[in-house]
Amino acid sequence: MVLQDHFRPPLGMRRHWHAFHNSWATYIASDLNGGLPEGYFAEPNVQYGIEIDVATFEEPGFVPPTTLSWPDGPSASGWTAPAPTQTIPLPILTDIVEVLVFGREGGPTLAGAIELVSPANKDRPEDRDAFVTKCAAYLQQGLGLVVVDVVTDRRADLHRELLGRFGASPMPAPPSEPAGSRGSDLHADSFRPVERDGHSSLDIWHELLAIGEPLPSLPLWLPGALCLQVDLGASYTRTCREQRIPVGA
Repeated sequence: MVLQDHFRPPLGMRRHWHAFHNSWATYIASDLNGGLPEGYFAEPNVQYGIEIDVATFEEPGFVPPTTLSWPDGPSASGWTAPAPTQTIPLPILTDIVEVLVFGREGGPTLAGAIELVSPANKDRPEDRDAFVTKCAAYLQQGLGLVVVDVVTDRRADLHRELLGRFGASPMPAPPSEPAGSRGSDLHADSFRPVERDGHSSLDIWHELLAIGEPLPSLPLWLPGALCLQVDLGASYTRTCREQRIPVGA
């Protein structure tokens, strides 16, 4: 099945893109788990909006005091925190759609990641910077990374911005495929941090995408030179089938 536009009419009005991304991440993880060796597992991680990792609950009918005052301890004097010395903007990744691959030796350890770009990741400069920072952190930890951007209602070249973080630029498009000829800044990329002859480098596989064109397969590199095939076309087709999205929708 060829790539369809999940963000603009007509399909964008008939299906919710976030539901599709959620399912796509699940099926990508399912495909990876079918090929991962013993000791590894993949699982999707999908978050929209700010997720509270540690929640504090309040009993019904409880009236909180204006200041904390415990029978014992440093708060018994009625101390309250002073005003902050500075407040600055903090961009937070509120939309996360990813598949994480873990090794189980000594407890789950992150070994690789697949990031599905959301519209929020491409929205404002600070949002793009937060996404690029996250991807750069994965790579600087030596983790294999795949980034897939099929978002058509935002214009931003996250591939170029990520490479710019490392002081590099994308390879120019070949003469048979001029830069921008396929439109919408859509792409799928694989990154492999590797050390050769005592020098660290980053291997890159860059695929331009277009509506109406098939999706490629990309390598996901894990520690120990373990390489997995990420068949985006197969998982995409399965997601469309499960969500009853017809060809040409």
